[in-house]
Amino acid sequence: MSSTAAVAVHGAHVEHHELGFFRTYIFSTDHKMIGRQFLFLALFMMSIGGLMAMLMRWELAFPETAVPGFGWVPEPYMYEGAIPPNTYNSMFTMHATIMIFFVIMPILVGCFGNFLIPLMIGARDMAFPKLNMLSFWVGAVAGTIMLSSFFVTGGPAAAGWTSYAPLSAVPVYTGVDWGQNLWCISLIALGISSLMGSINYITTIVNMRTKGMYFFRMPLVIWSLFITAVLLLLALPVLTTALALLLFDRLGGTHFFLPAGGGEPLLWQHLFWFFGHPEVYIMILPAMGIASDVIATFSRKPIFGYRAMAYAMIGIAFLSWIVWGHHMFQSGMDPALGTSFMLTTMVIAVPSAIKTFNWLGTLYKGNIHYTAPMLNALSFVAMFVIGGLSGVWMACTPVDMYIHDTYFIVAHIHYVLFGGSLFAIFAAIEYWFPKMFGRMMNEALGKIHFWITFVAFNCTFFPMHILGMGGHMRRIYNPTQYEFLKPLQPINVFISISAFVLGAAQFIFLANIIWSLMRGKKATENPWNANTLEWTAPSPPGHGNWVGAVPTVYRGPYEYSSPEVAEDFLPQSRELPEVSAAAD
Repeated sequence: MSSTAAVAVHGAHVEHHELGFFRTYIFSTDHKMIGRQFLFLALFMMSIGGLMAMLMRWELAFPETAVPGFGWVPEPYMYEGAIPPNTYNSMFTMHATIMIFFVIMPILVGCFGNFLIPLMIGARDMAFPKLNMLSFWVGAVAGTIMLSSFFVTGGPAAAGWTSYAPLSAVPVYTGVDWGQNLWCISLIALGISSLMGSINYITTIVNMRTKGMYFFRMPLVIWSLFITAVLLLLALPVLTTALALLLFDRLGGTHFFLPAGGGEPLLWQHLFWFFGHPEVYIMILPAMGIASDVIATFSRKPIFGYRAMAYAMIGIAFLSWIVWGHHMFQSGMDPALGTSFMLTTMVIAVPSAIKTFNWLGTLYKGNIHYTAPMLNALSFVAMFVIGGLSGVWMACTPVDMYIHDTYFIVAHIHYVLFGGSLFAIFAAIEYWFPKMFGRMMNEALGKIHFWITFVAFNCTFFPMHILGMGGHMRRIYNPTQYEFLKPLQPINVFISISAFVLGAAQFIFLANIIWSLMRGKKATENPWNANTLEWTAPSPPGHGNWVGAVPTVYRGPYEYSSPEVAEDFLPQSRELPEVSAAAD
């Protein structure tokens, strides 16, 4: 079916009719409402994941001191002296699981994928609106199952977010250890939700682009979401299969990962990281697309090397499938195989470097507007570069053998995923908030939040490189019990205080969202003078997105400072007389 025919067929979804409260706000099939639902679910989960991070940092800095205000918590989870070891294991397991699977993915892919794809390609809605609704509610059920594990006997999962076998495959409390089981069930459900979304995204982008919206006229954020959907479609079945096998080992008496019955623990690592490394780019590719759109808009320049940027994302996606073994350099793999993984991991830095230099090329001699979204997008680039450079070190087998399972790895992953993904999330929320909710966020509060977060983030995570080089291990709950780590304890205290400031700064962001929803300045149709199609729709868009006909596209998405018009922007949908004459 051609894209024009698909748009015509999809017109059946456009006719407006009054819906009740539940069909409008709860069980909605409107892609915009589903995007908002993913956003608020993820912000709620982020508060829980962030709280666990604060508790972990308290334990690491003040292991002999009770956490203030937590005297009401039952003894299995807290005691005088801070946090018990098994509770600490549960906290770092659930912190990472929640932040990766229930915060970054739902916001970058669920929220902005749903909200932006139809609006930016000129479609009235997603290809399968009911499947779209189902994808959110299955994801919400997955989150509920994950949180319910805090209330079962034995507590939540405590085997790390990677849940390496055989530790994760043997019930700690035989017959009642349901925390790890619920962890597996929750992620299986989340995988099903993500597969529904991926099918919808791919179908919508391939079949429902408006007239003139060729692939190489799509904004880079849509390119990134399209490639991410393909990665999800291919990677999630691997994780789902591995989780099912792990459940069979735990509940069914099988021995897929248990050596006692002839199983192979390394099989879990291979299956997990074959999914896990594409997953890293599932979390960073949408952030790259967001940064590209925000940087071009506030530089008032066309994106430098648009096609190179699109091809670089395709290259990253392809290479992400052949680097998973660098997570297993210490597993005893053949040195020749390890060398091949080392080389492919270094090669994947090349398309990432292309994107970085293209962002810098876009900024060069641009008329840069340092808005809150722009500051967060620039921070994304800087933090991603730092995280990428430390990743090159870890790609080298001899270096990785030394720093593996130290705080150097913790620093690296947080520079990529907090410094990368979360700064891009802040940029995206502030940039598209006017279109999502029809009101502007407070710019002053946005900048205050950015600067406190930026400084506190670097004070929190950069010193972790020093801890790692000093031999400070990951996943230990009381570093003061090790004599050789005692000289590093002042750094732990500094990191924890910085982390508390970082956590407190997020209340500013939350307050800005709440205040802006209720009292923010009413947004115009195009407050940023941007070029892409979503800014031609009302703020917020109504049912069917556009009043009247869907706009036609005449050019690419980044025609800023064009000599063809007096303004410094030329929207994709504006038909110029010269174009009309040429068509005649």
